Amino acid sequence: MTASSTDPAAPINEHRFPCDNCGADYRFDPANGQLICDHCGSVGEIAGTGPWEGGVKELDFRRAIDNLLPLQEMEETRVSHCPNCAAEVEFDPNLHAAECPFCATPVVTDTGTHRHIKPRGLLPFALDEDRARNAMTDWLGSLWFAPNGLQEYARKGRKMQGIYVPYWTFDADTRSSYKGERGTVYYESRRVVRNGKTQTIQVQKIRWRPASGRVARFFDDVLVLASKSLPKRFTDALEPWDLSAMEPYRPEFLAGFRAEGYQVDLDAGYDEARIKMDRIIERDIKFDIGGDRQRIHHVDTQVSDVTFKHVLLPVWLAAYKYRGETYRFVVNGRTGQVQGERPWSVWKITFAILIGLIVAAGVGYAIALQQGTV
Repeated sequence: MTASSTDPAAPINEHRFPCDNCGADYRFDPANGQLICDHCGSVGEIAGTGPWEGGVKELDFRRAIDNLLPLQEMEETRVSHCPNCAAEVEFDPNLHAAECPFCATPVVTDTGTHRHIKPRGLLPFALDEDRARNAMTDWLGSLWFAPNGLQEYARKGRKMQGIYVPYWTFDADTRSSYKGERGTVYYESRRVVRNGKTQTIQVQKIRWRPASGRVARFFDDVLVLASKSLPKRFTDALEPWDLSAMEPYRPEFLAGFRAEGYQVDLDAGYDEARIKMDRIIERDIKFDIGGDRQRIHHVDTQVSDVTFKHVLLPVWLAAYKYRGETYRFVVNGRTGQVQGERPWSVWKITFAILIGLIVAAGVGYAIALQQGTV
C-alpha cells in the first residue's frame, strides 16, 4: 500500500496495489469504479476513507505561502523530466526508458524528486481507453481537411496515456468599491441634406452621470491549470469539469494511471485566479451601475478568507508522430470532450480550392450567358 510522506526522509509514494489473488498489480477501472487485476480478473474495492477523511477540505492560502503548512500536507514523488516540453510525470520504477506522454519525445526516466503539496481531491476517470480513443477518432473524422491517414493511424496506434493533470482551486471572499459613470442613451433630431433633399435623422447620444458603489462576491472553486506541458487553449476547452463530483484523494484512483507534478506554483496560480475573479467583479460592477452604458474608472477590491486545494483532473492523452510532425490530442476523462492540434491535408485543401475555382467559373459563365455577353 501507499505510504504517506510526512517527513523528508520517509519512503517516496508508489501508487501500486498488488492483487490479493495473484500478486500482479491492480488498476483502477473507470467503467465500474473499482480496482481490477488484468492478470487473473480479481476485483478489489477502493477504501472507503483516504488520507483526507471527512471530505475535500480547503487549505489556508496565507499559511501555505509562508511555508507554515503541516508536514502531513507535503509529499515527495519521483518524477521523470521531459527535455522538450518540461513535463514532470510520476516515475514508474519498472520503466527505464519511455516517451513523454505529452509530446512523444524519447526521454530517459531519472530518479529526481519533486516535493509538493499533496492533492486534496480528484475526479476519477469515468471513460476507459477504448471510449476515449473512439471520441478522439470521431473528432478527427469530423475535420474534413485532416489527413485520412492520421485518423487511421490514431485508431490503430499506440496506447493512449491516462494522466491526472494538476490544478489549483481557490475560494475567496471579495468586497469591491468602485467609481465610474452610468450612460443613458437618447436621440436628437438633426436635419441633413441628401441628394438635394432635406431629411430628418435621429442621432444617438449618451448622457454620462457619475456612479459609485460597492459589490461583494464569494468565489468558490476558481479553477487554475497548474501544468505547463500542454497548450492552455487545449485544457481550457475541456471545461466545464463536474467539480461537484470531486472525491477526496485516494491513491487507489491512480492505480494504472500516471500523475503529473504541478509546474505552476501556488502564488502564480493565485495571480491567475485573481485575473479570473477581477473579470467577474467587473461584470458585477457594470450590472450594479446599470443604465445603457457603463464606464469603470477605479476599483478597490478587498480579498479575505482565501483558501485553496491541489486537485487532479483526468485526461486521456495521445501524442503521435505522423510524417515527421507531432500531433497532440487531449480527451476529458469524464465527458469525452476532445481538443488537439488540428492537422491539415495539403491534398484536400488543394482539391477544395480547385473545386471552388471550377464552381466559380461555372457560375460566372452562366451569368455571362444570361447577360448575352457570351
